[in-house]
Amino acid sequence: MIDHLALGAIDLLTSPGDLSSVIVEGLAKASLYLMIATGLTLIFGLMDVINFAHGAFTMYGAYIAAGLMLALVTAGMGFGTVMFIFIVVLALVFVLLAALGTVLEVTLVRRLYEYPPIYQILLTFGIAITLEQFMRMIVEFRNINNGQWNFDWASPRRQTLPSELGDAELLFIQFTNLQLFEIMLGALTAVGIWAFLNKTRYGLFVRAGVEDEEMAKALGINVQRTFTIVFAIGSGIAGAAGVILMWDPLWSTSVPLALDVLLPAFVIVIVGGLGSFKGTVVASLVVGMIDALGTWAFTTGVIQFTGIDELMIFTILVVTLILRPRGLFGVEGMGDHG
Repeated sequence: MIDHLALGAIDLLTSPGDLSSVIVEGLAKASLYLMIATGLTLIFGLMDVINFAHGAFTMYGAYIAAGLMLALVTAGMGFGTVMFIFIVVLALVFVLLAALGTVLEVTLVRRLYEYPPIYQILLTFGIAITLEQFMRMIVEFRNINNGQWNFDWASPRRQTLPSELGDAELLFIQFTNLQLFEIMLGALTAVGIWAFLNKTRYGLFVRAGVEDEEMAKALGINVQRTFTIVFAIGSGIAGAAGVILMWDPLWSTSVPLALDVLLPAFVIVIVGGLGSFKGTVVASLVVGMIDALGTWAFTTGVIQFTGIDELMIFTILVVTLILRPRGLFGVEGMGDHG
């Protein structure tokens, strides 16, 4: 077994084409993970709220985007037109999920800020179950998925994904233009969040609230409104990530998508350091690359275990918790007990 793994690693390192393809896939996965985990780390970093409903926002984003793309994109549309519609749908989903996040924060989450964290965990877990079951009721009403309407939620990817985002090759590197598009969106997300935190008035309020909430209130900062804005932005980014996943062939538009994205998001947030945006970016890169390496090992037959990517991701979590319990860039007091 060890010899087989060693030979596989040597083959990968001595094959520039395979190695570069794994790197591109890793960057694409890291970009998706970054979009999913960024909202989670923002919400926790300021509000100390571990939002178990985060994955449900991504799932809703995928479903809403799939329905809108099928309704708006028709056969024969040019690449530019389809991409314009996609960007409009992306922005609309962000606004809709940000609005939903605002409603949930104002009506439910806000009431529990003064209570122990377990209350917030139970609340967001209940919200997640409610949102998932509500969507399940919608998509399974009259057997929409497989019954008399015979609707397949994979059809948005097949029917609306432009051929221009398909397979491509540059020198010895094989990739898809969709992967490059995902990398671009991930980079824009990272730059946008960095600019928000460091170059805007509300970003200053967020950082002040993270450092010392009581002092921020004493200086006249409306911390409660800042909480709402951060929760809305985090929810909107989670929904926008779902729009991308709707097109990605490695994911599926389904109710279980909520849990599928939530687990790696939590791993990234913990590995990077609770509340650290820089840590989230770095951990997303690490998890994305490990995930791509695991996918390569399985598809090439180096490893036969189907869950190798998940195993490797959670191994990173365990190792990090043993060596650096606060994460790569965690700070003292953030996420500590007692």
